[in-house]
Amino acid sequence: MRQSRYLRSPRLPQLPCSRFLFRLSAGLGALSVTAVCALSVPAPARAASPSPAPSSAGDGTGSTSLPPIPLSLSDDAPCTAASNRTAGAATRAQQSLSLPNAWQLSRGGGITVAVVDTGVSDKAPALSGRVTAVGDAAADCVGHGTFVAGLVAAAQTSGTDVHGVAPGAQVLAVRGTDERGTASAERVADGIRAAVDNGAQVITVSAALTTGEAELTAAVRYATEHQVLVVAAAAPDIRPRSGEAAAQYWPASAPGALSVVGVTADGSVLASAASVTGADLAAPGGPVVGIGPRGSGHYIAAGSSAAAALAAGAAALVRAYHPDLTAAETAERLTGSAAPTGGAPRLDPYAAVSMVPPGSAPRAAAQSAAPLHLPEVSTAPQDRALLAAGAMALLMLVVAAAVVVIPRGRARGWRPPN
Repeated sequence: MRQSRYLRSPRLPQLPCSRFLFRLSAGLGALSVTAVCALSVPAPARAASPSPAPSSAGDGTGSTSLPPIPLSLSDDAPCTAASNRTAGAATRAQQSLSLPNAWQLSRGGGITVAVVDTGVSDKAPALSGRVTAVGDAAADCVGHGTFVAGLVAAAQTSGTDVHGVAPGAQVLAVRGTDERGTASAERVADGIRAAVDNGAQVITVSAALTTGEAELTAAVRYATEHQVLVVAAAAPDIRPRSGEAAAQYWPASAPGALSVVGVTADGSVLASAASVTGADLAAPGGPVVGIGPRGSGHYIAAGSSAAAALAAGAAALVRAYHPDLTAAETAERLTGSAAPTGGAPRLDPYAAVSMVPPGSAPRAAAQSAAPLHLPEVSTAPQDRALLAAGAMALLMLVVAAAVVVIPRGRARGWRPPN
């Protein structure tokens, strides 16, 4: 995408702990290295249809079987029902982001993230009071947009540790599909423009389309001209049929967009994204646990749209903590601080917020202090003290010599030695 101007961790030999974070100590300006052991879990089953069979979130979060969140609904299907199951915690893939560290610096407050998807329900408890909508996008029959918004900004609710990346951020609901979840280049492009016009600083786009290059490129350019960062899924969430896979999808491939590919906790690229090359960033894509459009229960999903949502949440953390960054500089922070891998670098929200660009002072010392002027101090007292110390030393030498010489002189009758 771009060559980062920021500090990028060098590639290191393959060791049992395969991730390393390089950070500058704010107090000492010293470079420190932290090894973070990768979490290894079996790769999840890949969704084969918009409504895959329920999957288990039993990868360390409990054995609760959660319903899948659909991508779209058939014309005669009812709206997605409320889940009656709750996960105690997010999946290991989500936990690997170590968000409590990043939250010591930023929770995304003051930043609006637009979700261009099936809509975002303003009735979701974990998003209560933080959803505004363009048109009728506050109604989400499918539920996928609400799920994505939860990955971005859901607050932790009673009885569960599931939460979004930026729980202090606001959510702007924008339709990029029809009411049944079918996306088109025109709808997504209109959604990106509407998000910009309604005050978003970050936009996450779930759709990955093989058509619409011209209008989607123009829409992303409109966003970047207004310093709005577009974060887009690098691939569709469902594995394309044989012969239909593409190396590029839109709007992720548009200049200025941050393209995000989904990976499992062990770093494997999701099967749905196997054909994609050149993604800017990798982020947890499966399995992930999140909220739905109704009730307080949870759902499970896998796909690059989830990865893009998590990256958009990280962008909100960065933009809240570094409000003077441009959209391009925000993207560079996310990619430049990411952990190097064999493919796209792996998202690290804390490093993105906290890293210090080369040649810059840590943020805590960013406000330069006035030059320190010490008062002129007379050296006269110091000179007198040195003189007194010298005299005392000389006196001690005289006394010591007398202790030795006088007894010997008396013993010889004060005659000179032979």
